Amino acid sequence: MICLVTDRARLSAGSDAVDRLVELAAAAARARIDILQIRERDLDARTLTGVVRRCRAAVARMGTRIVVNDRVDVAIAAGADGVHLRGDSFSTAGARALIGERAVVGRSVHSVEDAETVSRAGGIDYLIFGTMHHTPSKSPAHPVATLDDLRGACRAAAGIPVLAIGGMTIERAAHAARAGAAGIAGIGVFVPPEGQSVDRHLQTVVGELRRAFDTCQAVS
Repeated sequence: MICLVTDRARLSAGSDAVDRLVELAAAAARARIDILQIRERDLDARTLTGVVRRCRAAVARMGTRIVVNDRVDVAIAAGADGVHLRGDSFSTAGARALIGERAVVGRSVHSVEDAETVSRAGGIDYLIFGTMHHTPSKSPAHPVATLDDLRGACRAAAGIPVLAIGGMTIERAAHAARAGAAGIAGIGVFVPPEGQSVDRHLQTVVGELRRAFDTCQAVS
């Protein structure tokens, strides 16, 4: 599983940031990214709902599922595929009661104990574990997890897919795969370098990520 987490500020500092985000969503679908997590926490509910609706239209009928970071109300209003809950958010059961049984519900976890507790409670579709490495989206003082921590979380999740997050690269993704992760989530790894088209960048990165996981799983 590959999850692209959005941050429009990383795409553009100008007034076209939302347009660039929608372009990224369409390119993500063309690259067959599994989940697009809309994480634009500074936007008010009305504006965020509009952004999610635009992204939904951009990925329509292409298989990529859109989840909204922690805003169940926005996910419902925009017709998103589901919601991604923060580690300190309300319960999975509470989210399910609002958004429905068919929705995709994921959650961030930060320890083996978190992974075990959330998995035992049931109703979750996937977990995102981290932060694995220092990343611009977190403060330099933010704690990072080890591969042993990730390995323990994957075991504790008891079959629920665990995605590694935080400073992920192709090489680091391979290490995460060997530790038992089912995929990765990230922001920076999916942002195209200046001068490269978003489609070309995502096609390359997604291809390399899938090869990294396929190779590691074949070896193990």
